[in-house]
Amino acid sequence: MNRRHRFISALLAAASLSSGAGAQATARTDAAIERRVESLLSQMTLDEKAAQLTTVFALPPMKAIVDKRAATGAGSFLFVTDPKETNRLQRLAMENSRLKIPILFGFDVIHGLSTIFPVPIGMAASWDPGMVERAQSIAAAESRAVGIHWAFAPMVDIARDARWGRIVEGAGEDPYLGSAIAAAQVRGFQGDRLGAAGHIIAGPKHYAGYGAALGGRDYDEVDLSESQLWNVYLPPFKAAIDAGAGNIMSAYMAVNGVPATGNHWLLTDVLRGKLGFRGWVVSDAEAVNSLKTHGLAANGQGAAARGLNAGADMEMALFQPAFANLPKAVAAGEVSPARLDEAVRRVLEAKVRIGLFENPYVDEAKAAKTLRAPAHLDAARVAAERSAVLLRNEGALLPLDRRKLKSLAVIGPLADSPRDSVGPWVFNQNQPPQQSILEGIRKKVGSKIDIRFAPGVALPPRVNPSPFETVVGKVERPAPPDDMTGIAEAAKLAAGADAVVLVLGEGQDMIGESASRSSFDLPGRQQELLDAVIATGKPVVLLLMNGRPLDLKASEPQAILEMWYPGSRGGDAAANLLFGDAVPGGKLPFTWPRNVGQVPLIYSYLTSHEPLKANKRYWNESNAPAYPFGHGLSYTSFAYAGLKIDKSKIAPGESVTVSVDVKNTGGRAGDEVAQLYIHQRVGSAARPVRELKGFRRVSLKPGETRTLSFRIGPDELRYWNSATRDWVLEESSFDVAVGGDSTVPFTGTFTVEK
Repeated sequence: MNRRHRFISALLAAASLSSGAGAQATARTDAAIERRVESLLSQMTLDEKAAQLTTVFALPPMKAIVDKRAATGAGSFLFVTDPKETNRLQRLAMENSRLKIPILFGFDVIHGLSTIFPVPIGMAASWDPGMVERAQSIAAAESRAVGIHWAFAPMVDIARDARWGRIVEGAGEDPYLGSAIAAAQVRGFQGDRLGAAGHIIAGPKHYAGYGAALGGRDYDEVDLSESQLWNVYLPPFKAAIDAGAGNIMSAYMAVNGVPATGNHWLLTDVLRGKLGFRGWVVSDAEAVNSLKTHGLAANGQGAAARGLNAGADMEMALFQPAFANLPKAVAAGEVSPARLDEAVRRVLEAKVRIGLFENPYVDEAKAAKTLRAPAHLDAARVAAERSAVLLRNEGALLPLDRRKLKSLAVIGPLADSPRDSVGPWVFNQNQPPQQSILEGIRKKVGSKIDIRFAPGVALPPRVNPSPFETVVGKVERPAPPDDMTGIAEAAKLAAGADAVVLVLGEGQDMIGESASRSSFDLPGRQQELLDAVIATGKPVVLLLMNGRPLDLKASEPQAILEMWYPGSRGGDAAANLLFGDAVPGGKLPFTWPRNVGQVPLIYSYLTSHEPLKANKRYWNESNAPAYPFGHGLSYTSFAYAGLKIDKSKIAPGESVTVSVDVKNTGGRAGDEVAQLYIHQRVGSAARPVRELKGFRRVSLKPGETRTLSFRIGPDELRYWNSATRDWVLEESSFDVAVGGDSTVPFTGTFTVEK
């Protein structure tokens, strides 16, 4: 457990928090903003400048310290989530501080504030950037209404080792999909500009490479080749920056031996020089102080100098900010006054752009009406429906036919656990609406079907207790007095029902930050429960609630529906999907390995000297995944035909257009995600066997055909070559495939030549 977690756990045992409010920004010119910022900057003392460069946890046990900071010119607070408290602290700043600079309030708005949407890996599984943008726009509206100006999101880390707990916060393994989802989230949070009414500042994180932690162990070091860094891990950050992200959060850990928050090459040369970022950089919690732990600094003053000089503009700290030492560092010549002013200028500019000076306070009455609006809850249900992935559906078991069912057994420790349904990074102080899968099913069928429930088994406690339990609240789950008795009772219930919905997976505290796992096995005795229920011979729908792939061993229920952690209206969404009032159309955003021994396992691996043996790399079993990247079934079927490429040859820098016909060949309306993959046959470096370079989610009626077009241009064809240490776009033939997952065969070719 890192310092941030220990501190929160110690201070929040009985604390209850809520969120703060913000104001509409008015349009203002860059010149006017610059004049206002420079005027303020010219009046500030070194201590006042240092104060603007810190964001600290404003927790109830620290009230006296927090109040003093607010009254003397605090830069930013986090974890203040009560509109009344936000107003109180803001008044201290506006009425008592010398320069009357308002406070910036930040919060972990990961997949909703009060209205909770599916976890980010689930929203990525929708392959629907428009839906993702709408979801984060709602999250932004709720946040701004209660006083939050800045989200510590989106997390845009690529994750290729599903043991890593924070895979649940990102978009999976692919940089192209990850970039599209990152940009959509930034647009949702920020609107069309920084300072748009009802929006907040996006803070993409964790820059950079955090998702590549060794062994999937949270907080561990990262060792990345230049090729991996530029081709895989940096593109989503570039996409977020191009979408206008106002903030970037630097990571905790070391990248290739140098801690990210003290890495000038990473934070300045690359982030600002190569990626073009113009906002401000904040460290992750205690990452500046941690430079002492890493061995990059001997004391707080040295850590402050190292972090600021590297390119960190603001420090997120728990109690004693290292940046409080910046005046001493300037006096000692360790930090230049110009670099200090540069950092302060970036923070002040953000405050001016979002209209904080004109409207620092919260309309408390309006805030209460904004949260949990019916339209927001409807959007959360739709998002959960669009995020669901149908992994398996033997015999077309799904959708269940209500006309033929007299009884339905709903079984599993997660079936009647509303808190687990909303997932991690959800805070009880924001009073999020919660709904269990069982509640949704009962609401759907009423008295027409006899619904019987048994938890079967209890989820085991974490070996390492969750450091967030005191913040999010302890999860209460139904549990039988004895697992073996519970399994027998559940099997008996299943045997007496016409069909079974079995809800299994991981509790919300088993994934997320500080929640990596060394196994993909179902926690506790859920595997025994699964096998016992399948053994009854009754039709079994396995509904999974999780954020990483799971190893079901040899068990094969007839249908498997991946619901992730579906959010505030997950029960309604699950019921609609189970009974056919919604049709699953999501696709996997990662390759689903059959067991943990296969990780990392990705679809876009390099062509080796023996590509035909790709699935024969282990002597004891196949290397093939359980489900490929992009996999997802429907209640209908789709066919692809007529792939065409408008040009057979292009010059470097030109583009081709690929078109294909997609037809709904089944009897139901449904959504298909058409995915375009390319393969470069020859290059100055080995190229992946295939790479995603386009996708489109479309809704088709039975029998309907639609022609889809995709543009492939320089951005899709270039790659970072570690030999030349630059981007290259080479002469080569390129294979093209369009289909429903990453196994679709190549059926088209074009050539790039001078």
